[in-house]
Amino acid sequence: MKLGVLMSDIRTGSDVIGRLTAEKLGIIFVGNGIYHATVKEDGKASSILGKSATFYVLSEDLESRGFSSSDVDSRVKPVTYSDLVDLIFNDYEKIVWL
Repeated sequence: MKLGVLMSDIRTGSDVIGRLTAEKLGIIFVGNGIYHATVKEDGKASSILGKSATFYVLSEDLESRGFSSSDVDSRVKPVTYSDLVDLIFNDYEKIVWL
């Protein structure tokens, strides 16, 4: 199964992400979830970025919180709303929102 996960919170969902398995897993950071792609706690990246997955971050949510694509971890690809729609309809069979 090809599973896309929209992650919208910095504080919750990490335990669920750790248990997910899929043939293809994509994690898309939206809303306050974008902090997983940018903010380093104690100098370390978010533990979610250690998961075997493809990572995306919604660029409009980055910008609305004062970040740019240069602030994003190199493992995370910034995407637009249009890109997000393409991912949902073309790349993933199921979508989960955390």
